[in-house]
Amino acid sequence: MKKISSILLLVMMAFPFTTMAQPYPEGTFPNEHNLDGVQWPRVDKNGHTYFRVYAPDAKKVQISFRGPMTREADGYWTYVSPEPEAVGFHYYQLIIDSVYVADPATKSYYGMSKWVSAIEIPEGLPYDKTQNVPHGEIRMKKYWSEMTQAWRMCYVYTPPRYDQDAQSRYPVLYLQHGGGEDETGWIFQGRMSNIMDNLIAEGKAVPMIVVMDRGYASLPGAASVPRFDDARMNAFLAGASAPATSAAGPSSDRPARPAAPFRFQSVFPELLVKEIVPMIDASFRTKTDRASRAMAGLSMGGMHTFQAVMPNLDKFAYLGGFSGGAGSVEQIDQLYDGIFADKEKFNQQIKLMFLSIGSEERPERVKAFAEALQAKGLHNVVYYESVGSAHEWLTWRRSLREFAPLLFREIQK
Repeated sequence: MKKISSILLLVMMAFPFTTMAQPYPEGTFPNEHNLDGVQWPRVDKNGHTYFRVYAPDAKKVQISFRGPMTREADGYWTYVSPEPEAVGFHYYQLIIDSVYVADPATKSYYGMSKWVSAIEIPEGLPYDKTQNVPHGEIRMKKYWSEMTQAWRMCYVYTPPRYDQDAQSRYPVLYLQHGGGEDETGWIFQGRMSNIMDNLIAEGKAVPMIVVMDRGYASLPGAASVPRFDDARMNAFLAGASAPATSAAGPSSDRPARPAAPFRFQSVFPELLVKEIVPMIDASFRTKTDRASRAMAGLSMGGMHTFQAVMPNLDKFAYLGGFSGGAGSVEQIDQLYDGIFADKEKFNQQIKLMFLSIGSEERPERVKAFAEALQAKGLHNVVYYESVGSAHEWLTWRRSLREFAPLLFREIQK
């Protein structure tokens, strides 16, 4: 018995429990992305964040996008945000003696081109939460790409009762992530399945299949697509928006806009049209007419959406750009073979063009583009602005919530 007690004591010394160290700050609760039972980091109702990390031998510990932590006498390092943080999902890392690492107290998410941690300031609404409604399923689909000569993988959401009702066929939404993220982004950070389950249960959205693929693709022998932690890529994103606090961190931590825009060297839009769409149609019970096919994406995924859909309106009738994809008002009549200058052609072929952006990420350009399209008499152009959010997952969750109910139903003008 004495031997067992000694072993337990050694284990407790090796893995200190934060619950034994000090009382929790009044009015705080665990971050919703913490591992089960883990109490730190914490959040309060006003949006302040509280971090506590055990690193007794470290010389310096920081929280990325926030600042240095304070060393305590017991080997813990602490940090309390001086101001409330913006509502929504935010990536972060620990920086321990100049080494960037994910926080072992939280779940990890693929963002910023690496596995990182997240903290959430709750919005307090149920649309993206798991509710007592019928649930769809997320399926993993591997496939061989002849274009890239590589195995690829996508995730596919099938709506509730997809397996039970084996006769029904469904429209399809191709939904893309942003730069530095991957095909898991909409599943975990974006809570896509919760949003779709709840909209379908409320009768607000048509049951549909949702496909989420990896937005990076290179031809054999071509240079690989740069990682988004590359300085030039970060500089490009910094110039695209300037949120106070975003999925990638506050604007004060971001580099300046580069002199020349970065070009995304990816054949993904072509890959989607030539290989992914046929593969999905052959593997799932889809409706294959253009009026039953949509595509949307956030940031880089929004650009991919316009690149895939606009030259292929024989295959798609709906598209959405969330914080990305909108063109320039100055060149509006020259874009995409002049379709925006042809009111009859646009109104006949495009059932919905949805443009959204956060109010804190310089929305003027996207709003002006949408208003210019509407002023030309182009129907089914919808502009949505997410109030109080920036270039971050809260903007994109809200965008999906607004976009999905408009799909596969005629918009009355």
